[in-house]
Amino acid sequence: MGGDLGPQATVPASLDILMEDPSVSIAFFGDSVQIQKQINAYQNIRNIDVDRFVIHHCSSSISMSEKPSFSVRNQQKSSMWRALELVSGGEASACVSAGNTGALMAISILELGCLPGISRPAICTKVPTLNNSSLSISGYTYLLDLGANIICSGEQLHQFSLMASQKALVVNGIQYATVGLLNIGTEGTKGRQEIHDAAKLLETDSDLNYIGFIEGDSLLKGVADIAVCDGFTGNIALKTIEGVALLARHYLNQELSRSFLGKFGAFLARSSLKKFYKKIDPVLYNGASLLGLNGVVVKSHGSSGIDGFSCALAVAILEAKEDLPQKIKDKLSKFIF
Repeated sequence: MGGDLGPQATVPASLDILMEDPSVSIAFFGDSVQIQKQINAYQNIRNIDVDRFVIHHCSSSISMSEKPSFSVRNQQKSSMWRALELVSGGEASACVSAGNTGALMAISILELGCLPGISRPAICTKVPTLNNSSLSISGYTYLLDLGANIICSGEQLHQFSLMASQKALVVNGIQYATVGLLNIGTEGTKGRQEIHDAAKLLETDSDLNYIGFIEGDSLLKGVADIAVCDGFTGNIALKTIEGVALLARHYLNQELSRSFLGKFGAFLARSSLKKFYKKIDPVLYNGASLLGLNGVVVKSHGSSGIDGFSCALAVAILEAKEDLPQKIKDKLSKFIF
């Protein structure tokens, strides 16, 4: 029920996934009337086995403005909470939500718990980059944390690095993904103490391919496969990247529409422009993983439409099939005493 569009986006996206992947089944949580309405309106519903999806009616949902503390105390019957209960009970392999991020994180910790050795989960997503890093075949870098932890200790930043490295290995097949700490400069004297504490841990960890501090402009150059920072910094960085992408598209469209020659040029270059728009479209990078939980939980952007939510579902399905939480747990086992 979450996000700006609710079932209008989540239901068609889920049914699209069922059409594409016969190994997947879906459990919907929310207002059964609204969900069924979208199912009935789906063009190819007759081609989907009714046994592959089920509707769980929920009389309440968590609003986007609701405080996580209120949700934890009062929303045990909400659609978000009941969906996470299905994962914690082993009846579902993953949970995808476009709802309240703070509530999703808080309830996920309560229902699923953190992996051994993890003090706090982190939100991780990919951002488009130039083709310099090991991930250049896909053209993106993993960025975390994105808002789950406003202030992070050096130890937590180290944990984030280990988890993201394992994600790069499982999802992208990269054995030693390069890791950079996002900082205000590359010099060893710059940055807060927590970043320097993290740098010492990363430098001495033979399991990590740490390359040092990276600045904001290097983030999109693909200098590192993984960029690690606290949630305050990461959230601002991500929202800025999304804003710049929209600005670039706006300016390009504006200039191309100013004259006949511009419009004619746009017509001739329409194929290249379509590829360009696709590369910078934030929708296609949707699906942020909550790393560090005893289960797969993926957060979809609240404003995502059908295509965006489909991307988030694809992230969750891949992580569930690869059993990413267990592989992160195995990676962290040597740090647990």
